[in-house]
Amino acid sequence: MKLEVNEDAIRLDSYIALNSDLSRSRVAKLISESKVLVNGKEKSASYKVKIGDIIEVGIEEEIDFENLEPANIPLDIIYGDQYLMIINKQSGLVVHPAPGHVKDTLVNALLYHSKVSKDGTFRPGIVHRLDKDTSGLMVVAKDAKTMELLSEMIKNKKIERHYLAIVDGVIMHETGTIDAPIGRDEANRQKMAVTAHNSKEAITNFKVLKRFKNNTLIECILETGRTHQIRVHLNYIKHSVSNDPVYGNHKNVTEFGQMLHSKSIRFVHPITGKELYFEQEPPHEFLDYLRSLESEGEE
Repeated sequence: MKLEVNEDAIRLDSYIALNSDLSRSRVAKLISESKVLVNGKEKSASYKVKIGDIIEVGIEEEIDFENLEPANIPLDIIYGDQYLMIINKQSGLVVHPAPGHVKDTLVNALLYHSKVSKDGTFRPGIVHRLDKDTSGLMVVAKDAKTMELLSEMIKNKKIERHYLAIVDGVIMHETGTIDAPIGRDEANRQKMAVTAHNSKEAITNFKVLKRFKNNTLIECILETGRTHQIRVHLNYIKHSVSNDPVYGNHKNVTEFGQMLHSKSIRFVHPITGKELYFEQEPPHEFLDYLRSLESEGEE
């Protein structure tokens, strides 16, 4: 949707709401998700529009959750109770339905395997996301209350998540912290980037587990959970995740996706108070590539 401003000194969110069918809260959400541009640039909701400004609003086609079809996609359910599930997601499985892709996602699989919360969002039951080609552990809420509590725990850094990554190049430091804000890549809106413009705090800790001739196996610990955070941060320090088609060096080592795996998850159950900890070995494609690096010799 595109709007040409014909009034001065009105807040951006108010102007869009007054000149469209969108509610002000929906507009605020779109602005926070970097889906609103003024003259090609992001602005805050409080920006005062000027006559002649061109506003572009990226509105995705709505997904009708009530009519999503369950799909008998095999799921590796590591743990389940009446409130939540821990799933070992396979690489290649899209988590969220999107326009043109509404039949073979994790959400469709969840509808088949378990009744999950129907709260009107595009991500019913999904507390935190994993990229399509990232494998490993993730938590799914079965009701709105549990989802709300788990989401707050994620926000307050009370869910500990560890990832394994094989990266390009040899990292010489034993440990490191990447503290660099992440926002939309202004040159490519489909990507994220380290930027000071309309960004959010992002912190990734890592430690080296093993070095190879031209690669390094590391463990990453997230303090925040921004979109593509690990992939963006490792690309930022010039050690992209191996085989990453978006942020890597575009030299595919296998047909498999990026070598990134959600290895473990630890948190206190928001309802029962019991501490939960689960750890999962990477898929065989990850391990096969690791063995091929070992055959080349360690540094």
